[in-house]
Amino acid sequence: MAKIVTITNGTGQTELINDTYTATAEVTGYDNASLTPSSITVDAATNTYAFTISATGTLTLHVTDTGTTAGTPIVGATFIRTDSTGTEYGSVITTDTEGNAVFNNVPFADTGAPLVYYKQTASDGDHEFDSTVQSTSLATQTETIEIINTPGATRTINLTDANYDNLPIDSGSITLTN
Repeated sequence: MAKIVTITNGTGQTELINDTYTATAEVTGYDNASLTPSSITVDAATNTYAFTISATGTLTLHVTDTGTTAGTPIVGATFIRTDSTGTEYGSVITTDTEGNAVFNNVPFADTGAPLVYYKQTASDGDHEFDSTVQSTSLATQTETIEIINTPGATRTINLTDANYDNLPIDSGSITLTN
């Protein structure tokens, strides 16, 4: 007899008797044939069983100073996959010389594709970035999103004599390190 286990946020429960079961999956956006393991033996000593499934989509985040294909690529910006709350998963991905950060193995589906969450964790040191959790869904196997990292704003740095109010220092330099 087949038991359908509804999975919500990675977990589901059902009553099973001790036996050997063949496992198949129906998960939108994933390669259902990649379910591992494809069979389990349920025994009285174990109440939790783990499966994995793979996706085959590719999400490219193209980062420029304008957020367009015509902008200057930002090299060294970093991104990571997250869930909707910002919990991080997997490895940090860094933009290459073309400004591309590529997430492989993400879910896609022509209809009903699940959301893919990610956030930017750094830029190149000369550009501002949005570190909030972002989401998208892939309707095709390969998609590119344009991301803007604006140049840092021009700031005015004043240096005056500590002993004489508002007396500007004629010349010198200040090094600001973050």
